[in-house]
Formats: sequence, structure tokens, C-alpha cells
Amino acid sequence: MDQPGPSPLELNRRNWDDRARIHGQDRIYDSRALIAGASSLTEVELEALGWAVGEVNGLEVIHLQCHIGFDSISLARMGAVVTGLDFSPVALARAADLARRCAVRLDLVQSEVCDPPARLHQRFDLAYATIGVLCWIEDVGAWMRAAFGLLRPGGRLVLVEMHPLQAMIDTVDPLVLDIPYNFDGPHVFDSPGSYTDRDAPVDSTVTVEYSHGLGEVVSAAIDAGFEIRRLAERTDSPCDHRGDLGPADPDGRHRLRLGGGLVPLLYTLVAQRP
Repeated sequence: MDQPGPSPLELNRRNWDDRARIHGQDRIYDSRALIAGASSLTEVELEALGWAVGEVNGLEVIHLQCHIGFDSISLARMGAVVTGLDFSPVALARAADLARRCAVRLDLVQSEVCDPPARLHQRFDLAYATIGVLCWIEDVGAWMRAAFGLLRPGGRLVLVEMHPLQAMIDTVDPLVLDIPYNFDGPHVFDSPGSYTDRDAPVDSTVTVEYSHGLGEVVSAAIDAGFEIRRLAERTDSPCDHRGDLGPADPDGRHRLRLGGGLVPLLYTLVAQRP
């Protein structure tokens, strides 16, 4: 009898372990700048935090799918008490080293995001997640229920995410769509490198990804018990997160044009646990 292959979760963990080993000195993650005191938060994340909580100073924050901890460190420098949660042990080791070099204290927890340890339940004022997190999640309802369970009553969720319309597009000219707008099950990709560098040496190139339309995400948040406070969409971005938008416009913003229109690139969801 054939032995079963690795699960989607394990395939993705192997890929993210590899990415964590190479991320750090590239167009997305500049470790030297972070250690020197730069913040990794763009105006998009800062705007979202302002909508959600105003100031994070003194708040207990859980950074979901924190990867190598750049935003965790930046939030801690703003006065938050930060717990970073991720399923990749390599990423968490990198985050711990960066936090030490930045003289910042983080509590780092290895866990699958949809099943966080019970000791974290109802501990946090803010759950924070940004960009490229939900495409790895099969059950967005489980993700929202986990985020809800981590928050104290009155706690807020900040989700800054790639817009599902942008996520659909593989190439613009010719226009090729490689993933649907709404959830239809797993999609397997075998792609070299990383979004930071397509030529980077990554051994585990197979990933399993999922689509989640905006309506599905908002409905999942409501079904989990959240009250929606704000939903905003953006047709510009301060960063080319996938590495396929091309040069920035003269104002330094990235945009994606189809015909005479602009494709939405990001959305921000702010929700509250009653």
C-alpha cells in the first residue's frame, strides 16, 4: 500500500521554513534597517491600527502568522506587549534572534493558527495579521473563530490582506487568472524562490493555497461573533508584496491597471469581539 504523502499543512510548513532561512536582506525584509531602528509598518498598517485601537502602547497584542517577526518587533517598539504566533520553527528562531538584536522582548509561540494553545485564549486586546495570511488557510471560519477566542471582550481584530481580485491574476498581458475569487478547495503550486526573490534557493517549492472572497471573509468574521467596525479597499499599495506589479508610479505607489481601471490590491478589516 502506498504511503500517504505530506499534508497541505506540512507542505506549506516546509516551504515557509525555507523562506524563513532566506528572508532578511531583500526588498521586503531589511534586517539591517530594522535593527537600526526602522519600522516595518507602512501607512496602511498604521492606518488600520489607528482605526482599531488608536495607540498600541500598553496593549497586549497577538501577531498571527508572524513569520520572522518584523511587525512584531515594530509593534513592541510602539509599546505593545507582543506575542508572535507561527507554525514555522525556523521562522520563530529567526524572529527570536532579530528580537534579541533589536533589544525587544517578544513571546513567541509555535502553533497552527487555527488551533492556538488554550493558555492564550482571551488574553489579548488586539489580534493583528497582515499581508498574505488567509491564502494558506483552508477554513477561514476556523481562522476567525481562533482569532475571536484569543481576544478579551472588547478586543479588536486588524486584518490587512491582499485583495482576492489581485490574487486571481497570474499575468496581465495576456490576462491569465490562476486561482478563483471564491473558495473552491485546494490549489497546488510548484514555484521556485520566494515572493522576495524568484531566484532564491528554496528546496521545498510545492505549496497548497486557497481562495477566499471578500464576502466569505466578512461573513466568517460575523459568524465567529465579531462586530465589523470597518472594511476598506485600496487600489494602491506602498509595497509590491508579490513582486509582480512592476515599477512604482512617480508617487512611489504601486498600482495594477486593467484597461482603464485599477484593480484593488489590498483590503483592511477591523472587527471587535463584543
